[in-house]
Amino acid sequence: MKIFKRAAPAKINLTLHITGQRDDGYHLLDSLVVFANVADQLTARRGPAFDLTVSGPFAQGVPTDDSNLIMRAARMLAQVRNVRDGAAITLEKNLPHAAGIGSGSADAAATVKLLADLWGVPTLAPSTPEIVALGADVPVCMRSPAPARMSGIGDLLGPLPALPSCALVLVRPPVDVPTGAIFKALTNRTGTAMDPLPSDLNLDAMIDWLQAQRNDLAAPAIKIAPDIGKAIAKLNAMPAVRYAGMSGSGATCFGIVKDMGTARQVARTMQLSHMGWWVAPAEVLKPGAA
Repeated sequence: MKIFKRAAPAKINLTLHITGQRDDGYHLLDSLVVFANVADQLTARRGPAFDLTVSGPFAQGVPTDDSNLIMRAARMLAQVRNVRDGAAITLEKNLPHAAGIGSGSADAAATVKLLADLWGVPTLAPSTPEIVALGADVPVCMRSPAPARMSGIGDLLGPLPALPSCALVLVRPPVDVPTGAIFKALTNRTGTAMDPLPSDLNLDAMIDWLQAQRNDLAAPAIKIAPDIGKAIAKLNAMPAVRYAGMSGSGATCFGIVKDMGTARQVARTMQLSHMGWWVAPAEVLKPGAA
C-alpha cells in the first residue's frame, strides 16, 4: 500500500504587530511570516478509520485523539470532500510544541495537503472557512513554504516581494509562555501596522527594515519568562547575527545570519553554552521548495 509523505515546516514570525481587537475578543495582527527547513514529518496511508501515531524527540504529551489538530484537520477534509476512507497517519514530532513556531498549525496544514494527495481530492484554499476555523496560524501554514504577510486574525494573507537568501538560528529556552497570559499582559492593543516592505531587498535592506518593526508580544513574554530576553541578547551579542527577535508568542527566538554555514557555527556556540536549550540552524525556505 502506497505511503504518502509531507513535511510541516516551522513557521517563524519575523514581525508581529498587534493592531486591534475585535468585539469577540480576537486580536488583529500584522506579521511577516517565513518558513524554515526544520520540520515535523508526516506520513499517511489509506485505512478504514482515522488513526494517529506519534514519535520523535517531542512526542511526549502530544495527544492522538480528536483533540489533536491533525485529527480535526483529517476529519474536516474527509467531510468537505465527501471521502469515506480513513487514514493511518504517523507524526514524527521534531518541533517543540507551544513554542511560537506554529508546529501544531503546521501539522494541521500539512495533514490537509497530505490527505488530499492520498485520497486524490483537491486540497483547500487557505481562506476556506473550515481552514480558518482550525486556528489562526493554519491559513498561513497552508501557504508554506512561501513567505506571506499575515493580517486580520490570521485569515488575510498577502504576497511579499522576493526576500533575500539568509538562514536562521532557532533557540528555545526550556520555559512555558501561555499565549493567553501573554495577550492578557499586553498594554497596547491598537499598535500601528508594519511599514511597507521595500520591493528590491538585499539582506542589508531587510535587516534595516526589521529593526524598525516589532513583536508586540515580546515584552510581556519576557516579563513572564526572562530567559527569552537572555536568548535574544545572547544572539544579538554574536557578531555573525544580523538581527534577533522572538517568534510568535514565544518562547522560540531567532537570529538571522547570512547563510547556513554561519547558522551552524552560531548554533554550535549556543548549544555549548546552553546545553538545556533547543537550538537548530535552519534555512529560510523559498516558494516552491520541497
